Amino acid sequence: GNLEDYEETVKKAKEAWKVWADIPAPKRGEIVRQIGDALRQKIKVLGSLVSLEMGKIFVEGVGEVQEYVDVCDYAVGLSRMIGGPVLPSERPGHALIEQWNPVGLVGIITAFNFPVAVYGWNSAIAMICGNACLWKGAPTTSLVSVAVTKIIAKVLEDNKLPGAICSLVCGGADIGTAMARDERIDLLSFTGSTKVGKQVALMVQERFGRSLLELGGNNAIIVFEDADLNLVVPSALFAAVGTAGQRCTTARRLFLHESIHDEVVAKLAKAYAQVRIGDPWDSDTLYGPLHTKEAVKMFLDAVEQAKKQGGSVVCGGKVINRLGNYVEPTIVTGLPHNAAIVHTETFAPILYVLKFKEEEEVFAWNNEVKHGLSSSIFTKDLGRIFRWLGPKGSDCGIVNVNIPTSGAEIGGAFGGEKHTGGGRESGSDSWKLYMRRSTCTINYSKDLPLAQGIKFQ
Repeated sequence: GNLEDYEETVKKAKEAWKVWADIPAPKRGEIVRQIGDALRQKIKVLGSLVSLEMGKIFVEGVGEVQEYVDVCDYAVGLSRMIGGPVLPSERPGHALIEQWNPVGLVGIITAFNFPVAVYGWNSAIAMICGNACLWKGAPTTSLVSVAVTKIIAKVLEDNKLPGAICSLVCGGADIGTAMARDERIDLLSFTGSTKVGKQVALMVQERFGRSLLELGGNNAIIVFEDADLNLVVPSALFAAVGTAGQRCTTARRLFLHESIHDEVVAKLAKAYAQVRIGDPWDSDTLYGPLHTKEAVKMFLDAVEQAKKQGGSVVCGGKVINRLGNYVEPTIVTGLPHNAAIVHTETFAPILYVLKFKEEEEVFAWNNEVKHGLSSSIFTKDLGRIFRWLGPKGSDCGIVNVNIPTSGAEIGGAFGGEKHTGGGRESGSDSWKLYMRRSTCTINYSKDLPLAQGIKFQ
């Protein structure tokens, strides 16, 4: 789509919102329930399309559509629960309440790596809150964007509602920039790199708009000497290698207590050697290609930098000689915790394995990177677990114990701190981001008492 298409679409979405906003929230929930059912019926073909276009393995593609289905189910219940409190007024004959209303039009810019789920998190919640949606997916996954939008549009139109309630404009940076600068976009949800997210945030802030940012992650797993290694190895493998290292929650740093370092590295290298690499459509495959040729170049550059900064490649580090953007899943050891490459998020399957001695230092090392998305520790020490969850523990938005950094559930708010952007999507009270709050005072008496006991007469 070009800017003329964008202009026409925004106008239609704003008109459609007038219809949608008048529908009671539980009825909006019923429409979202039907969208979830429509996605269920197409889950395998959509998962297959995700796999084809993005490159993740088929089961992950299906799992991503399942996330959208799950969040639709969640949103249906939420449509009967959103609301604010009735507060005690200090003035007699007065009621003090909080009223929540939709913001209006929610712009949703999603990334290539989760071309269905991230839109689902945003749109399902935004819709039950009473908002219309305008989606711009990644240019490299536009088939998925079109397919999902067609499924949603049919549900809306079958219910005699305008399909423009969930609008789509495929396009590049020109469309994204237009959305960021457009005062008609009442909330802009952006998922992508920290670099682009910063530009988006500044453009939105310049017009005093609202933004929801889901940006990068440089996530760590910390393994203490008392950890169950039967949990550690598969967790680290999945977190580092799943989706070929192209999740914002991918584990990029693995801190191992010095007493177990060599043992875990040996076990992990053995596990890496057994990863089945191949066609993402093949049910036997665990690991597919990177998304683009640019990603392959970034991978090679990062491996080279890691070597120059003193790292040793334990396994991987090379491009695989086959059709497609395939690279070897890679483990690098021997780097210091503050090496420049360790502090860089490379969107590729490279895991930096680092030694530590003490709890206090490794908690600080977890927090010293610019991002603050996901983090995990493996330990059986109850005190340590609660220190990790506490004020001097992990500074991330997702803080895990004895599970990997990736694989978040839809019931909890998803997002992170610092250069991850501070946004929250999906569960918990994330719905509040898609609404505006009014504090309302209603005088049902015949008197006019002022707050704080002020007399003005």
